[in-house]
Amino acid sequence: MPPQNMRVPMLNRRRFVALTGTFLAAPALIGTKASASGNGGLPITASNYRLDRTQALFDGSVKIKGANATFVEDAIGDMNTDAFTGQGKNEITELGLHPFMLAHANEGFRDYALLPIFLLRQFRHKSVFVRSDAAISKPEDLRGRRVGTPGYSSTSLTWIRGIFEDEYGLKPSDVEWVVATQDSSAGEAGKISAQENRLPDNINVTKGTPGLDESELLLTGEVDALFHAATPAAYLQGDPRISRLFPDFRSVEQDYFRKTGIFPIMHVLAIRRDTAKDHPWLAQSVFDAYSRAKFAAYRLKDRLTWATDMLPWYSQELENTRALMGSNFYPYGMTANQKAVKALFRYSHDQGLASRVLSIEETFLPQSLAFSETYR
Repeated sequence: MPPQNMRVPMLNRRRFVALTGTFLAAPALIGTKASASGNGGLPITASNYRLDRTQALFDGSVKIKGANATFVEDAIGDMNTDAFTGQGKNEITELGLHPFMLAHANEGFRDYALLPIFLLRQFRHKSVFVRSDAAISKPEDLRGRRVGTPGYSSTSLTWIRGIFEDEYGLKPSDVEWVVATQDSSAGEAGKISAQENRLPDNINVTKGTPGLDESELLLTGEVDALFHAATPAAYLQGDPRISRLFPDFRSVEQDYFRKTGIFPIMHVLAIRRDTAKDHPWLAQSVFDAYSRAKFAAYRLKDRLTWATDMLPWYSQELENTRALMGSNFYPYGMTANQKAVKALFRYSHDQGLASRVLSIEETFLPQSLAFSETYR
């Protein structure tokens, strides 16, 4: 774990240009480009988003020891579909945590095991939107209302419903759910996997008007609120008829973390079980490489945020985040993440989605439960 007062060496101009060029040239979240690590060893393919915490793997500055890895950019829906439909062409792949859980619990899916590498996390109070004239100012006001969503059993929606029941006493059965036939963020996450469309038996759910996306359902008054991982198009366009349930969501989410210690997990890394069995050293090498890539991103944030991010007070936000959550605020390894993982296991079963409460031991590669990070 890097110390708070870590000294950073001065960068010469050539090194500055190299680092900023690598960072700023990173492609968008979705793509099909591949890059090879260039070292000898076991040939494998890893499918991921290219993010700040995976950039060093894509550009080859961090390598998986003992492997000749090719990194392929893809969208989460497509990665889910590829893994769960049995194709599984990638030895290492990013997956939605909850779709994996549903495939494991309900469909006997065993092709992949999880590694405690949590690539995408997001607090979710920000993901609730309401009609500005609907007289909804707190979660309890949603009782008896119609709530729209583009995918009922996605990871993000399962988290929101679980948090709302734990924190505010609002059960999924307390509202009427309307599933939109269109998604205003379609294309950003790839195909919606079958697991994200699962509906439990104990809720009141209807289909929205065909052809209307989730934000249009809200604008027309067909629903009173939205639960959606992506910010709906109409809100981004500044339509005054849509507002957030929690206008100061940052403070609400920080209070939630102080209370629970949970930083909700969306995506996780997985390894083919047959590959892990044939090459038992590989899982540790993968964990170490992804950890090193993340710490490289931390160091870049320390040195170059003033040049690589347009937000004027980004450095202050980084310092505030570390003060609340610690230097390694995006932790890998099971020790720091067990509570969050178990919470989602419970939410999924409580909400009638997973057929049973899963365990960490059956879903994660057993040897990986002992993996831990050290600052490099």
